[in-house]
Amino acid sequence: MRPELQSYRHLASGKVREIYEIDADTLLLVASDRISAYDHILSPAIPDKGRILTAMSFFWFDALGVPNHLAGGPDDERIPAELVGRSMVVHKLPMVPVECVARGYLTGSGLIDYNKTGAVCGVVLPSGLHEADKLPEPIFTPATKAEQGDHDENITFEQAADLVGTDLADALRTATLDIYSRGADLAAGRGIILADTKFEFGQTPDGSLVLADEVLTPDSSRYWDAAAWATGATPAERMASFDKQIVRDWLAAAWDQTGTPPELPAEIVERTAAKYRELLEKLTA
Repeated sequence: MRPELQSYRHLASGKVREIYEIDADTLLLVASDRISAYDHILSPAIPDKGRILTAMSFFWFDALGVPNHLAGGPDDERIPAELVGRSMVVHKLPMVPVECVARGYLTGSGLIDYNKTGAVCGVVLPSGLHEADKLPEPIFTPATKAEQGDHDENITFEQAADLVGTDLADALRTATLDIYSRGADLAAGRGIILADTKFEFGQTPDGSLVLADEVLTPDSSRYWDAAAWATGATPAERMASFDKQIVRDWLAAAWDQTGTPPELPAEIVERTAAKYRELLEKLTA
């Protein structure tokens, strides 16, 4: 018989996930249908989003072939029946206090930074680049982890090294770029561009890095249709973005970022849900 959720201790609520303690060594991560943008949880939720994120994370953990935090599969007997499909049983690990971002294309906050400084998080780039340009090579651009409601802050590699030490910062950069490249190659084979993404890592007792949290989901990554890609404009403008850029773009146009965000229109909710489903189908073939 599967356990009741009430038998686990609730530890924390994130923007999307609920975290429960199963025992001294394992956690239950439950993905809700909540969606966030600009550090606010929005309403209404996106139907089946939690299931899609969970299915995609399981797919990528298997496909990437790198050490990860999973302690069981999608149907692990420790998952309460009502939460099968949107939950992961994972090892309890100390987490590295740095968001590890890999960028292969110039967009988002990286574009804003580049237009101001000619660099992204201290990484100097060639002059004359435009929105959605492919970078000469992927770059590692770390960020600090913020509490819910606060902003993650982009930092330089040197600042990351000050936080965690040079050796660990080097290891994070190497792992981040390696995993990004693996994911980008697989996505490219399915006609999809992985423009950028962010990873989180835990550490084993011997200090080895372990890929944790979600991985390469449309919440943590920008995915574009390769057939629609062109420089100078975001693929989201041509309905070719398979991530929450649809929500970001609508919210940026409808809200001045003061007070409470407006409710998402039904059309934006439906389009976002459809794009998440389409991405899962394309990636997993």
